[in-house]
Amino acid sequence: MSDRSSGFLRHLLGQVADQGRGLFDWAFRSTSPPLLHQAPLMELVRLLLSTRGEASGVAIAREIMTRYAAAPKGEKVAFLTALSESFTADTGRVRAAYADYEREPSELHLYRLGQAAEPPRQDVLRRLNLAPGNTLGLVRMREDLLEAMAGHPALAALDRDFMHLFASWFNRGFLMVRRIEWTSPAHILEKIIRYEAVHEIRSWDDLRRRIDPPDRRCYAFFHPSLADEPLIFIEVALTREMPSAIEPILAENRAPLPPEQATHAVFYSISNCQKGLSAISFGSFLIKQVVEELRRDLPALSTFVTLSPVPGFRAWVDRQHADPASPFLAPEDRAVLDDAEDERLDAPDLAPFRAVTERLLARYLVEARTPQGRVVDPVARFHLGNGARLERVNPLADFSEKGWRESYAAMVNYLYDLPSIEENHEKFAIRGLVTASPAVQEAARAAPPATRRKHAS
Repeated sequence: MSDRSSGFLRHLLGQVADQGRGLFDWAFRSTSPPLLHQAPLMELVRLLLSTRGEASGVAIAREIMTRYAAAPKGEKVAFLTALSESFTADTGRVRAAYADYEREPSELHLYRLGQAAEPPRQDVLRRLNLAPGNTLGLVRMREDLLEAMAGHPALAALDRDFMHLFASWFNRGFLMVRRIEWTSPAHILEKIIRYEAVHEIRSWDDLRRRIDPPDRRCYAFFHPSLADEPLIFIEVALTREMPSAIEPILAENRAPLPPEQATHAVFYSISNCQKGLSAISFGSFLIKQVVEELRRDLPALSTFVTLSPVPGFRAWVDRQHADPASPFLAPEDRAVLDDAEDERLDAPDLAPFRAVTERLLARYLVEARTPQGRVVDPVARFHLGNGARLERVNPLADFSEKGWRESYAAMVNYLYDLPSIEENHEKFAIRGLVTASPAVQEAARAAPPATRRKHAS
């Protein structure tokens, strides 16, 4: 859907909502229910579930979301708690539907069991999504929910409902990819600056250096219901080789490379823009879609690779360091790490530190697992799930404050080899196997013998 078409649809739905509000207020002006703006929020939620009129439903949904957005934090938490606790599945209805299915395991009875088991909360969220702009409002509502869950674990049930619905509303088939350029609308550029989560964009000049030179590209994924809100954006550098550090890519005074001379496309920053969509998978192969865009414009490109952060690495190393029985660290590794506590390493200290972090980084990505058996690093899970190969580990690649704090300055190259993407994805998704280059496998095997035993994180 084009921006013009989606804008027209939002305008049309807005008119429907305005007319629906008028109809609602007129219908109840002389009866006991209050006018729309006077009713308590939870009463409006119940009314939203019971109403059959499309226009009045849109009006009620808009009223609920408008008032929720304006409410103070405490009232929002109270609303989310009431929504979670007051609209649960009817256990009696579930038992009856299950008994029917046990007696006659037909498709019809299975369907009715599914209907009975679905909590009314999900229908509330679907109906709230009727009004124009409410999709973004629901994403923001989940941001509030994720923040509130730390002190209110019972809200996890409502979060599961959000995740169930968002997984279908935001699957990859709905997403549109657009190139972001210096001539793109200012409000989109402002959001690129604000949402950059990997390498901070410090100014408009900094942004221009990333998207305007001929050897730089930026692509963003959008959803039709959030036309002006990027979901993910990807920054790309066109180079002649696979980079091992971020500073040359972000350098202010570098000489741009003519695009026709580039052989490598380097994805050096991938930012998820909406906190309310955390843990919602947009599907695999997002990078492949950008690769296809690049290949269409620049057929000479032959290698597609990332220069990625390793945000969980230092925390993992610190956990191993604190565990005297860790199978990942030898005594000599501990001594080197102790010497590295001061981030201003002297030149003579770099060689042993590089060797230790290279070895640990390879093992962290190839072997370390959570108690649930998942790869520990979230960025690794993203790229491996998208079908990439773990190509190279790069110690001492990002000496920014964030790079040192999160990863001991390490970064990683993931290679997107087009003929192998689907196969790599299947190995990782189904069997949990990390596809790694011979060099990374060798780095992992280089650990001292005393630490070679495989272990969960």
